[in-house]
Amino acid sequence: MGTAPIALQYGFFYFFAGLAILCAILMVCGRNVVHSAIFLIGSLLATAGIYLQLTAEFLFIVQVILYVGGIMVLFVFVIMLVNLDVASRQRQFNKQVWLAVLLTIVLGGELGLMTHVDGSIFNSVNAPQALPANTNEVATALFQTYMLPFEIASIMLLVAMVGAVLMAKRRGA
Repeated sequence: MGTAPIALQYGFFYFFAGLAILCAILMVCGRNVVHSAIFLIGSLLATAGIYLQLTAEFLFIVQVILYVGGIMVLFVFVIMLVNLDVASRQRQFNKQVWLAVLLTIVLGGELGLMTHVDGSIFNSVNAPQALPANTNEVATALFQTYMLPFEIASIMLLVAMVGAVLMAKRRGA
């Protein structure tokens, strides 16, 4: 988005930021756990949109594939397997509403103070005009500079996965 007008860039940012905040609020305030998981997916996708606008393609694709595609599917399966009747009968934490209101006022005051002191939340004077292609830089650093630690980490993860499978087989037998 380096060639788009600055107003359009701010418009996209505010759209994705507003969507992320709205989905986060609906996720926390929702009474249905499945709906909360869907709102979390919306918040993660909005964050991915901000990454794409910042030309951070690697973070965008990791956010979409790993978090939205992998971890949220796992969350939804866990939600479906957990007995939700027990959770609905437990005591709710309604006594913490005043603490939440107080923290909201404090954080809103900090945001207002930051806007008042700095003049704006965004400092466009120091914004870079052309960002480098960071996917190429990540790949170069990963496969040239940090090749040995990357391979060691992958071998350690493989050993841990094999160990977990063997421990699960011993318990099942």
